[in-house]
This record gives sequence, C-alpha cells and structure tokens, in this order.
Amino acid sequence: MIQSETLELLEWHRLCQHLATFAATKLGATAARHLKIPDSQSQSEQLSEQTKEIYQLETRLTTGLSFEGIQDIGDSLERAERSGILTGDELLAIATTLAGVRNLRRVIDNQEDLPILTELVADLRTYPELEQEIHRCIDERAQVTDRASQKLGEIRTDLRRLRSQITQKLQNILQAKSGAVQEQLITQRSDRFVIPVKAPQKDAIPGIVHDTSTSGATLYVEPNSVVPLGNQLRQIIRREQAEEETIRRILTELLAAVKPDLERLLAIATTLDLATARSRYSFWLGANPPRFIQREASEMITLRNLRHPLLVWQQQHEQGQPVVPVDLLISPKIRVVTITGPNTGGKTVTLKTLGLAALMAKVGLFVPAREPVEIPWFDQVLADIGDEQSLQQSLSTFSGHIRRISRILEALGNGEALGNGEAEGELPTSNSALILLDEVGAGTDPVEGSALAIALLQYLANHAQLTIATTHFGELKALKYEDDRFENASVEFDESTLSPTYRLLWGIPGRSNALTIALRLGLKPEVVEEAKTQVGEATDEVNQVIAGLEAQRRRQETKAAEAQSLLQQAERLYKEVSAKAASLEERESSLRASQEVAVKQAIAQAKGEIAQVIRRLQKGTPTAQEAQQATNALNQIGQQYQPATPAKPKVGFMPKLGDRVRVPKLGQIADVIAAPNEDGELSVRFGLMKMTVKLQDVESLDGQKAEPIVKSKPAPAVVTPPPQSVPVRTSQNTIDLRGKRVADAEYILDKAISEATGPVWIIHGYGTGKLRQGVHTFLQQHSRVNNYEAAEQADGGTGVTVAHIK
Repeated sequence: MIQSETLELLEWHRLCQHLATFAATKLGATAARHLKIPDSQSQSEQLSEQTKEIYQLETRLTTGLSFEGIQDIGDSLERAERSGILTGDELLAIATTLAGVRNLRRVIDNQEDLPILTELVADLRTYPELEQEIHRCIDERAQVTDRASQKLGEIRTDLRRLRSQITQKLQNILQAKSGAVQEQLITQRSDRFVIPVKAPQKDAIPGIVHDTSTSGATLYVEPNSVVPLGNQLRQIIRREQAEEETIRRILTELLAAVKPDLERLLAIATTLDLATARSRYSFWLGANPPRFIQREASEMITLRNLRHPLLVWQQQHEQGQPVVPVDLLISPKIRVVTITGPNTGGKTVTLKTLGLAALMAKVGLFVPAREPVEIPWFDQVLADIGDEQSLQQSLSTFSGHIRRISRILEALGNGEALGNGEAEGELPTSNSALILLDEVGAGTDPVEGSALAIALLQYLANHAQLTIATTHFGELKALKYEDDRFENASVEFDESTLSPTYRLLWGIPGRSNALTIALRLGLKPEVVEEAKTQVGEATDEVNQVIAGLEAQRRRQETKAAEAQSLLQQAERLYKEVSAKAASLEERESSLRASQEVAVKQAIAQAKGEIAQVIRRLQKGTPTAQEAQQATNALNQIGQQYQPATPAKPKVGFMPKLGDRVRVPKLGQIADVIAAPNEDGELSVRFGLMKMTVKLQDVESLDGQKAEPIVKSKPAPAVVTPPPQSVPVRTSQNTIDLRGKRVADAEYILDKAISEATGPVWIIHGYGTGKLRQGVHTFLQQHSRVNNYEAAEQADGGTGVTVAHIK
C-alpha cells in the first residue's frame, strides 16, 4: 500500500502518461501507462540495455524503427481459441501484425552489435504462410475473395449471371413503361431489385411493393416477372454467405492452433515498442543512461544537473517556468541528508526529482542528468510528501504523516532484520531503500516534533540505505556534527529579491529568513527587534555563522569562475602557439621540398649534359684528343654540380718496403726490407746487418717522425636503427561515426583520442556536411590533437579525417 501511495505522491502516473505518447502502437501505449517496476537489479539492467540498443539503432536508421501494421489482436486470438469465427477485419489485422513484426525482426537481424534485441527476436515465429493464406482469402476491403475456394468462385459466377438477367429484365420494363416510372433507375430494397413507379400508375407495372417514398408519390416495385429471379438470387446469396463463413472458420482454426506463438509475438512487439518509447522519451528529455553503483564498495551517488522530468514537460508543452537543475553528490558513508531552507524554495521538488530518478533508472529509462549518471538500485522507494494542493488534507496533518511513516517503517521489515543474529551493540543490516520525508516532525508541538524527527532519522540511518528529509527544525542541523553519516543541505535564498533561487547548496544548513523578510515587507522594526530578543542570542549567532559560510561559498564560486576563465585563456593561448608551431613546421617542410626539387633539377641537367658528351663520343671513332676533351668536359660538369671534396688531412710519415730511413740511435741510414707490422716493428738492413727496430725509433731522411700504429679494435656491431613505423590504418584506430549525431560523436571521439597512441581515422561520410564540420570543430579544440587532415583517396578521401595525436 505504501508503495502505491509513494507512486501517487511522486506523480508517477503522469510520467507514465508522458511516456505513452512516445509509443507507436496501442499495446505499447497501454503498457507505458501501466508501467511495471522490476523486482530485481538484473531486470532493470536488461531493460536499460534494451533502451540503449534501441537508441543506438534509431540513430542509424533514417526514419526510425517502424511499427506499421502492428495492432492489438489479443481479443481476436481469445475469441478464436473459444471457437468463434473471426471477421475479415480481424483476420486482416492479424496478417498485417505478422508482417509488421517480421519487418522489425529483419531490421534487428541486419545489425551486428545488438545482442539483447537479437536474442529477444531470435526464436520469434511470424508464420508467413498464414499471412499469405489470409491475404489469399481476404482482400484489402476485408472481404472474402473469389479465389478463396472453387465453390465460392462458382457461386459468385452464378450471382453475377443472375444479377445481369434481373438487371436486363428491369431495363426492358423501364423502357416499355417509361410513362409509369418516376425515373429511369434500378435500385435495391432488402436485397430485392426494384424500380420507382408513380403511385397513381402502380397497376401499369404489377408486382410487389417493397418500399414507399416519404411523400408517398413513389412506390418501389419488384415486377412479377422478376420475382422468381429475385427468390433465386436470395438463395444463392445465402449459399455465398455460408461459404464465406466456412472459409473464415478455417482461417480462424489455423490461427487458434498457433495461439501461444502469436501471443508471444504480440508480447515481443509490445516489448520492442515500449523500449522504443523509453528511448525516444529519454532522447526528448536529453537524459543519459544510469549506472547502478554499490555504495558498500565506496561508490558515490553522482547526479549532476538533475532535472525534474514533469517540470521539463511542463516547460516544453505548457509554457512553464525554466527548470532549475540540482546537483546530488552523496558520498558512500552518508545515510541521511537533511535539507533546510524557506518554503517554496525547492525542497519538496528535490525530493520528488530524486525519487523519480530512482524509479526511472529501475524501469530502464535514462535519467535527465549530465553524464556520468551513477545511482544505487533501490529495492524500495518510499515517500511521505505533503502536498498543499492535494484534496486529501489528511495527508498534511500530523496524524496523517505518522500513519504513513509507520507504514514506511513496516515496509522496511526492520523487525526481521533485527532477528538475523546481529551481535549486541552492532547496527542491524540496512535495507536497500530510498526514504523521502517532507517536513519531518511537522504539524505538532515544535519541541516534541523536533525530538521525534531526530529519533526517526537516527533510526533510518541504521535501517535504510539513504534518507532525504526536509525540515524547518534547527536542531536537525546539528546531527551532522554528532554523526558522520548525516549531511546538511539547503536551498538558496536571495535576500535582495526576497525570493528563492532553487539552487541546492551542500554542507551548509539553511538559516531562518522569516524576520528579515518580515522587516523588508514593512513590519515595524521594533516588533522585529523584539522578536529577535525572543529568539535568543544563540540562534542569532548560528544564523551569523551560516551567513558567513554562505558568503565564503560565494567567494569560492567566484574564484572557481575566475580560475575557469584563466584556464580557458590558457587553452586559447596554447592553441595559438600550437597553430604557429604547425605553421613553422609547414614552412620548413615547404622549404625542404623546394630544395629537393632544385637538387633533382640540377641532377637532371647534369645527366643531360653528360648524355650529350657521350653521344658526341659515339659519333664515329673517337681519337685520343676527343677522349681527352670529353674527360675534361665531364670533370667540368662534376665540378659544377657536385660539392667540393674537402681536403684530406695531411698524413704523417709511414716507411714502406724499399724506403731509406734514418735510425738516430745507431746513427745509420738503413733500407726498409719489411713494412711495419701491427706491433709497430719493421725490419731494416744497413750493410750486411739486418735487424728489427721500433717504428718510433726511425725517421725519414728529412727528419719526419713516423706515425704510430694504433691497433685496430674489433669493429663494434652496427646497430641498425629500426625503420620508422609508417602508420597503418586498422580496425582498432578507425572510428565509424556515420549516422550519429554530433553530440554522440563528440563523446565517442573523446574516448578514442584519450586512448589512442597514434593517428586515428574518423569516418564521417559526406552527407550534409554537418557531422564532418562538427568533427573538425571538436578536433580543433581538443588538447591531444596535433593536427588533422583528409585521408588518402584510397582510405575514403574527404569522407574520412585523419587526426594526428600528440
């Protein structure tokens, strides 16, 4: 009961009505209006995956997923099972439904990365043979066709022949008795062919009167000569109706035999339509897919720029006020958040927004908040929210609040949790529930109400995963400083305009603004001052502290805005410097290319001149003089086009075999008979004496010392540097963005660039050029992108952009 009350308080039915407007079929709209909330996290995750895959699929399709032809055939199947005979319209509706679902399956099967949807339609039977049989027997006007059976074809041939005979007879009578008829017309009354006869001349055309005009001047007469043919016609018509009924009965029996498969087909079509409605509604809201977190694993609830979906609808369709988003960032250790502040400041809206966000995540809808959307899976969402505009005034009384809170505590099942064997002094296991309490403890004596609210919140801190409570009691603000599981928040109030800003401030409790508002609204100052003395100095000091905290927060926000501005300026300067560096690189590359062109031209010219010299030599028998002239010409060409060879350094004296050297130590001049070896020793002879001397002990005849021999060391292994890798396009560094919106493409690009280690090929196609323009704008602003260019023609040309990563 409390859960249904919670859904009513959160206006869940309104959200379901909005969702139903995005459904394509009657079944989908009905399912959306009676949306079932899953009982397990796995079911919610599967629904969310369905929504994601439909969202992904519809971005690829030009016209979206089509549910054309799918109708609510449930009642027809029930009647078929009970041996009723379906009408032509019902049979035709079943045939179009089979075709529509088959088309859905075909579209899904043509995609490769939709595992949830592919599995959903994997075993789907659409009975094309039944559809063909229905279309063979039933035409577009839902009438049984002549080809449905041979017997029916023969009957209708007889009918056409007999009608032709009757028409011919009546036409002859009209011509023969033209003076007695009102007009040359053949019509029907009760399946009988008649002609209009003037009342005074009814005896001129004897027959059966089937009808009379309003004025009585015209009688509709079936001539006696036509009556037997009319009787025969009626008998054939009854035979036709019996045969048509037989054909429809056969088709109905065929459908009744496969009723379970057709019901499953209908259920799958409804599931797909509901998933499509969720996807389209989420897209309309600008929502993002949620990720279910485990607070026990120290994961934080992250809901930035969270908007109330019903207020978004009201703003778009009912000219409502702009929606002010709230930020809900709740650390894992926090179990209770108390929100304080003035009335109409947005406290209740914050409660409802969080409650709806939790329910939307459970049913597979995206949450209208900025990415990332991280929220726990709450097995229960329970609320006690008083609505001043509600007709049920008992809900705003103290007794009404207490009765509902009692049902909330009972639903938590704390009695069972306490009996699970916890050790004495340990906290009982908390229930995975979200509790929303509006004006907790209000409606009674402030002292007792405050004490009751404190006790209730402490109890919920032990037994519920998260509790959000709004209050005006100042004593609840101090709970944060006594228990680290509590947190304060407040709605901001602009004292200059005496109006709320609807912003939610975290960590700062709200302060009372009643006296300030009263003074500015014209209440006598002496009355306000007396009220301040009644409130007490302690309360005034608390309000001053809170005011100081609010001022400090505003200063921090100002500094944060200034820091953001400086960061943007630094990013702009960085882009300018990067652009200049790229320009210099491009200029250097251009100069290098021009130099290479000049060198190639010089080489080509030299080769041409050498070729001319060779051709001159080839003409006739060259003489020595001509050969010398050709050599001189080649030398001139070499000196003209080749850089001058640097002068070799002067080599020191080194004795060779047969040289004459001086041996200063012996005072002799000797002949070298063996060149110096690796040890720097050589053999010399003077006179009849041979001896081995050191290289440093000899000199040339003009006094030059010999150059010492340095023993050759083993040549170090030449390490060939690895060839510079040429970027190669693969499936890992290629992104296909065709069919995606610019916002989705930016998210995919940012992720790919952050993970890339080399160039990234981005396929955006040609189309209207908006996607390519959006990609280029994003690449220009990205800090990791050095430059980008169109791909080679073989890789897609201007339909593909290559981004070079720093």
